[in-house]
Amino acid sequence: MRVPFFVAVITVVTALGIAPVEAQQADTVTGVPVRGGLVSLHDLSGSLESLVARVRPAVVQIFTTGYGMVDDDESGNTSNLISKQRATGSGVILSADGYIVTNSHVVLGARRIQVKLEGETVGPNAARRSMEAKVVGMDRETDLAVLKIARTGLPHLALGDSAALKQGQLVMAFGNPLGLEGSVTMGVVSSTSRQLKPDDWMTYIQTDAPINPGNSGGPLVDSDAHVVGLNTFILTQSGGSEGIGFAVPSNIVNDTFNQIRKNGHVHHGQLGIYAQTITPAMARGLKLPRDWGVVVADVAPGGPADKAGIKIGDILATANGKTLEAVRQLELVVYRHPINEKITLEIIRGAQTLTIDTPVIEREDDPMRFADMVDPDKNVIRRLGILGVEINEQLAALLPDLRREYGIVVAATLANSPNGESALQIGDVIYAANQVPAVSVDALRSTLNTLKSGDAVVLQIERDGRLMFITVELE
Repeated sequence: MRVPFFVAVITVVTALGIAPVEAQQADTVTGVPVRGGLVSLHDLSGSLESLVARVRPAVVQIFTTGYGMVDDDESGNTSNLISKQRATGSGVILSADGYIVTNSHVVLGARRIQVKLEGETVGPNAARRSMEAKVVGMDRETDLAVLKIARTGLPHLALGDSAALKQGQLVMAFGNPLGLEGSVTMGVVSSTSRQLKPDDWMTYIQTDAPINPGNSGGPLVDSDAHVVGLNTFILTQSGGSEGIGFAVPSNIVNDTFNQIRKNGHVHHGQLGIYAQTITPAMARGLKLPRDWGVVVADVAPGGPADKAGIKIGDILATANGKTLEAVRQLELVVYRHPINEKITLEIIRGAQTLTIDTPVIEREDDPMRFADMVDPDKNVIRRLGILGVEINEQLAALLPDLRREYGIVVAATLANSPNGESALQIGDVIYAANQVPAVSVDALRSTLNTLKSGDAVVLQIERDGRLMFITVELE
């Protein structure tokens, strides 16, 4: 028996999750008019067009210029040749005063960043579409970066609640795939919380909305035009979209965006423990009271958890009232928790259930632990593309066993560094430049200012307890 065409249409529309309601009313979820109890494809199309028109003005194209290694010959042998390289990506405006969020890999190592706004391509306003952007800060762990352009009154989008996403929910991906400006694709949420590595705290929204190179940093939006994720990468065997795309959840984007906008960087906390996800085999071997959850495998002596009374073998049942089924949930709570404020843990120890409060402290190896000590106007050393801070008692306590009592600690590297991605790393200590001691930021600047463009400066640095020389060519 042949299925009438109009019945097939009804079936498709129903499968899209748009439930029929009473005749001549608007659907309470999508706002699409309902005729005779059924949604027409014409009205569905119009609703999607309205959504696109609302989102597109807040999506930007990002152009970066930097330097990278090039192949020496056709065989692919890599030499030390450096070539200027250009790349494109996407971003989304989150505030009317010009704050933009994108992926850190889009702007990492960029010497110059330009943002192209949605709008007219010809006429007196065309020149205003492309603007210089500066990096406010970036976080490599979440692969997020915040940019700022000098404009106000911009169209912008609101961040949604990624925790409320449902598998199968309709979403749309916006961006500039392969340099094709203003592209949009539609799909569904394939998974609301996809882990790529066991016990990795970072989880992603998986979607089958087609995503390609150049989409990175573009928004993934729901039917209310809320940003529920930031398109980040794809899994592919062909090099193109195969319907397996991943986006950073908006709740993580929100935390990172707010920290960077306020402080210029993200602080990463810790409790001073090493925890693992409980497996049935582990539960049997350790005679644990349950075969799921999170168990404490190690406690750092003298750390906050140790001082609070947490012991090896404790089962962490909840953190701030949230049930812990895996380590990633604990790490996400810690990531989103303010430094030096306490987390409430419910602990199972044998037959006892305990409640323990322990503070979150900054991770000792967090590269951003120096960033609060610098003033960008006073501590910038532009010829090296860094922010540097002189060693004092506070710094010496954070960096014990240094080889010298003086030096300049690299607190941050500038994304718009004159040397592209700087050879210097956060946490390096500069002791000398061309054998002249770097006893202060001003002294280091003075040494560098005696050199002209094209000259090389040899820096003596300490990195991970080892002295080394680094050569930098100045522009």
